[in-house]
Order: sequence, then structure tokens, then C-alpha cells
Amino acid sequence: MKVALISTYEMGRQPFGLASPAAWLERRGHEVVCIDASRRQLPLAEVADAGLIAFHLPMHTATRLAVPLISRILAARPDAHICCYGLYAPMNEPFLREQGVRTILGGEFEKSLADLADGAATGAATLDRLRFITPVRAQLPGLGSYAKLKLGNEWKTAGYTEASRGCKHLCRHCPVVPVYNGAFRVVQRDVVLADIRQQAAAGAEHITFGDPDFFNGPGHAMAIVNALHAEFPELTYDVTIKIEHLLKHRDLLPGLRRTGCLFVVSAAESIDDEVLARLDKGHTRADFAEAACLMRRTGLTLSPTFITFTPWTTRQSYRELLETLAGMELVENVAPIQLAMRLLIPAGSRLLELPEVRRIAGRFDPSALAHPWRHEDPSIDGLCVEIQRLIQREEGAASRGEMFGKIRELATGEASPPDFHLPARATIPYLNEPWYC
Repeated sequence: MKVALISTYEMGRQPFGLASPAAWLERRGHEVVCIDASRRQLPLAEVADAGLIAFHLPMHTATRLAVPLISRILAARPDAHICCYGLYAPMNEPFLREQGVRTILGGEFEKSLADLADGAATGAATLDRLRFITPVRAQLPGLGSYAKLKLGNEWKTAGYTEASRGCKHLCRHCPVVPVYNGAFRVVQRDVVLADIRQQAAAGAEHITFGDPDFFNGPGHAMAIVNALHAEFPELTYDVTIKIEHLLKHRDLLPGLRRTGCLFVVSAAESIDDEVLARLDKGHTRADFAEAACLMRRTGLTLSPTFITFTPWTTRQSYRELLETLAGMELVENVAPIQLAMRLLIPAGSRLLELPEVRRIAGRFDPSALAHPWRHEDPSIDGLCVEIQRLIQREEGAASRGEMFGKIRELATGEASPPDFHLPARATIPYLNEPWYC
């Protein structure tokens, strides 16, 4: 059978979500077409005769972008078998079925997708432990087409892989939770290393590990980066790790530094302990401050992410966040979009367990793929919109420090910049894909 695998957005990365199932399908003898619609328009001619057309939906933006493409395909070919797979597929199943999607797969989707193509099953969401296969990347645009690493005055080609999926934790706002519900699955070490090896051969100088939390399985993670460094001592990488895991496994941080880790993304989310408790994040403001100091002493860059606009945000708390980042010398570590992130309440979110969230959450809005909500203070919603517009207008034209100053002016009305120290921009490595979800 001919199978078309389509990605709409994977945060500027070459899509692992196409490369991995492509390997399974090809091994079963299927003809596979991989299309990254974030890099070229969807060619209807390439999918017109496919027996199965499958969209990878790993995040909110990818799902919204897929909807008009699904409509376009079905308008041209009403009998097409459309499948959606990935985190946001089961979360949005009723809506997607209304759009004409026949099959929904979540969790560990590779085997189910291959079974579906074989005609041996109708496809089912599963968390079964899989024996993975080295991803097939030959049909995807070259790594040079994707986000790059800025390191000093250099731009480096970046690759992407995954060493694990799911998460042991149950943070209320996290999209992983409704699908995995605390389950955690590893990609076998030899498969991860083989995937990195083929990307290094294709020119990768840096690798992003896309695991929800790299230290869900610290032994597995460290074995991989030790082997990676032994084989490719010049190759650098970045990972995502929870604040609580940075503190719990602090003894492993020098090992990350030694093996080439440049920065660690961590979902700090807030500096307000009450908000952190509502989100069930597992850390406090004091923990965040301790982790930032620990990372600095270790020589690793901390890249915190935030949900800055929540139902509990006030003008004062937003200003306090800005002043805290300045005081902790983290201004250059934070992508500007992180100062404009608004709480998303997707279908099935654990946030709806909170009575105060249920009171403000509207009915699920299919056009937004979320439950809409408004802040009790309209000026807070207005501030969020102003900052988002500022970032869209000036992202790339101004430095992070300059953007921070402009955001602070919007939030405080004070034109004079705060007295904060900015490290040289060259000392902060980052990927040039600023969007997050």
C-alpha cells in the first residue's frame, strides 16, 4: 500500500514523527511518501493515490494547521482514509472525526500505524512497549532547512531525536498527561545512537533530544550521552529536564556538561508558588532559584520556559517575574515568546479538575482546539495581546535584551530600562525557532 505521512509543524525540527513510522512501514513492504508541509505546500498529486494518509499531530499548532489540509484532501478525494496520530490526535478525537478523520492513534503509534496499513487491524491507541527501528530520513528536507543553533558568532546545523516518550509526572497543564497518564517509554539506546549517527553523517553538529523529560530515566539518558560523546566528541546537544529533576539528579549535571550539553530547557512555568501548586509542577520558586544557581555553577545554560498569562496573573505578579529574571541574570536565557505565553486548556486537560478553572472555562472551541477563558481583569488579556504583537513585529530585529526592555515598558509604563546585567549574547546558545507549542 502507498502511505503518505504528513507533518505540519514540529517546532522547526526535521520531523522524527515521520521518520520513525516510515521505517516501520517500509519494513512491512509499504511505499511511503513523507511530506513536511512546514517546508513546502502539500502536493495533492503525491497523496491522491495513497491508500492511507496519516497526519502527525504532536502539538497544538500542528493540529490547527492540519485541519485545512485534511479538508483540502477530502474535497478532492472524499473516500480517502485519513488517520491522525500523535499526542493531540486522541485529545481531539471527536473534533477530528467530525472533519472526516477515520482513524485516531495516540501514544506509541508506530506499530499500530503499520498494522493499519497492513489491513490487519483498524488501528488503536496503545502504550505497548515497542522495539523501535532506526528512523528513515531520506525523504525529508535536509537538516539545513530546519532550525539552527546559534553559538557565539557561528550557526550550526541541528538535528533532532527522541530517547524516550511519555512522562512519569502528572502536571495539570501538560498535553502528555491525558495520553500517557504517568507512563514512560524508552527508545532503545542502539536505535537512538543509530539515528544520531545518520544525522551526523548528514551534517548535524548539534542534536536536540525532544524527550518530555530527559531525566525520567536518568540511567538510560546518561548511557546515551556518554556513548554519543565517545563516538562524536565534537557533537553538542540540548535536553529538556524538570526543575525538580535538576535538583534531584544534580550529581549528573557535570556529566551532561562533560559530554557536550550546551543548554537545558526547563518548564519553570511560574515564580508564584500558588500557581505552581495549581499546575502540580512539583517545584517551588525557591527550587527554581536554586536550580538556576546550580546550573550556572556547573557551566550549563538554563533555558526556562513559562506560562506567563494565567487566570491568576496580576500586573504585579507579571512585573515581579520580569524583575526576578533580571535579578537572576536570566534575561538573555529566555526567548521573548515565553513572556507572552497564555495558558492553554486543551480537551481532556487536568486543569479542568480545578473548580476555579471550570468556572471560567467555556465550552470546547473546535476552531481554537481549546476551552476559551477570559481573565477577570480585561487589561491582563490586553497586555498579553500587546506583547504578542510586539514579538511578532520585532522578533529577529531586536536582541532578547532589547525585547525584554520593550516588554517591561509595556508592563510597567516605565520607559527607562531596569538596572540589570546582561551577559554577552555570545555566551548564550539557542536555537533560532522561537515558538513553543
